[in-house]
Amino acid sequence: MAVSANRLELLQIADAVAREKAIDREIVIDAMADAIQKAARSRYGSESNIRADINPKTGEIKLQRLLEVVEAVEDYSTQIALELARDRNPEAQLGDFIAEPLPPMDFGRIAAQSAKQVIVQKVREAERDRQYEEFKDRVGEIVNGTVKRVEYGNVIVDLGRGEAIIRRDELIPRENFRYGDRVRAFVYDVRREQRGPQIFLSRTHPQFMVKLFTMEVPEIYDGIIEIRSVARDPGSRAKIAVISNDSSIDPVGACVGMRGSRVQAVVGELQGEKIDIIPWSMDPASFIVNALQPAEVAKVVLDEDAERIEVVVPDDQLSLAIGRRGQNVRLASQLTGWDIDILTEQEESERRQKEFNERTELFMNALNVDEMVGQVLASEGFSQVEEVAYVDLDEIAAIEGFDDETAEEIQSRAREYLEAIEAELEEKRIELGVTDELREVPGMTTAMMVALGEDGIKTMEDFAGCAADDLVGWTERKDGETVKYEGLFSNLDVSRADAEEMVVAARLAAGWITEEDLAAQAAEEEGEGEEGEAEETEAANEVAQA
Repeated sequence: MAVSANRLELLQIADAVAREKAIDREIVIDAMADAIQKAARSRYGSESNIRADINPKTGEIKLQRLLEVVEAVEDYSTQIALELARDRNPEAQLGDFIAEPLPPMDFGRIAAQSAKQVIVQKVREAERDRQYEEFKDRVGEIVNGTVKRVEYGNVIVDLGRGEAIIRRDELIPRENFRYGDRVRAFVYDVRREQRGPQIFLSRTHPQFMVKLFTMEVPEIYDGIIEIRSVARDPGSRAKIAVISNDSSIDPVGACVGMRGSRVQAVVGELQGEKIDIIPWSMDPASFIVNALQPAEVAKVVLDEDAERIEVVVPDDQLSLAIGRRGQNVRLASQLTGWDIDILTEQEESERRQKEFNERTELFMNALNVDEMVGQVLASEGFSQVEEVAYVDLDEIAAIEGFDDETAEEIQSRAREYLEAIEAELEEKRIELGVTDELREVPGMTTAMMVALGEDGIKTMEDFAGCAADDLVGWTERKDGETVKYEGLFSNLDVSRADAEEMVVAARLAAGWITEEDLAAQAAEEEGEGEEGEAEETEAANEVAQA
């Protein structure tokens, strides 16, 4: 069958559009068919159900009107009676569609313009889908592109088969791009939006630095060296923590490279950003000491529950440890995930002296002793009256200058003091209306009952509704800093594990749960643990075999 010039031109146009937009040829032909259908409806009536088919090999166009087979016709433009339908197709049934051929039509100017709009819209949608499908799996990669334009500080980048944007806050400070500049950036998000897929790039993202090191350091690419964490102050300074899976390879030296060649390549891409490469350690104290380099650390004190660490540095190292505008300690905190408090040796000494004086005064007031006895008890390591009251009597008698009689008197006074406080708390508990049944909870003290009563928790049912967070507080990370929220027992030296056990005991006593429920839960958790261990063992065996 000979192909007419018009039909051939139709196929050539479809091929050209498909090549230019990098989309499937069938999508373009379907868009043309939709456009012809729309033009045909404008001629034969918008209520008509018209279908256009384009032969992808010959370019031949077939127009058909689809009529639904019905018992009684209500709309002759869309329906056909069953009897008439069976004249054309003896096997026609109710609900079927009969195709009625329509003669070829010539497009008028308005119809042609309308068809063009349909084709352009369909092709644009197909192009957007192609871009989204292509880039949605490239999140986390580095891409290269050319600056297309700069709008209000945002840089529009031509990636060849798509367009991306680097927002102003994702650019390194004092970094300027002009039309035609080559740019390398990190794909951190791809979204499908109304105006098409939006590809967001970043040059300040911590993972941009990770990917740059992966490209420059073969050992990282091969998995011999791992980058465990990154903290950046874009354009100024950064810290990365690295660890080697091969004891014979120095992770810091490998990242620095011969005469600093590897790290300098990354520094050059990041506009001169200084990079501290730090060996990662499982021990938080060692890791934080490393992270504070180049400052020297004299002493560290960890508070693991609050993920907070106190670092003591020599007086002349304070400014170095903190860094300009707090940069060094801020980056070290981001890198390690711990809040870091920095003290000089003099400040720590003053604080310890203050604590010693407070403990001395506590013992003087509670035990009705002179300053010298209070200082002796404080210097021997006693910090609470409870310790003095219930410690073995021989420990107090063994203190230089004390005898058995003195020890007995001190311990007697300590117990009298605690009994007086307990009586005051008991009176307050009764006044608050906290029931006696709460004493059945293991570990519950009168001070805890008063704390509960002040918060309106007075019965076993009330306490059973509490969570461990309500009792001991919780911490959250906000804007790179750990924020601690206080609980009802925050000042009463109660651990999270103890709080959880107390709540479980209350729920048992209140009848919310049973011992069988706890046993079933424990068995389920044990089964999940064994399953996880089996999966880890299997994975390790696969690695070993590989």
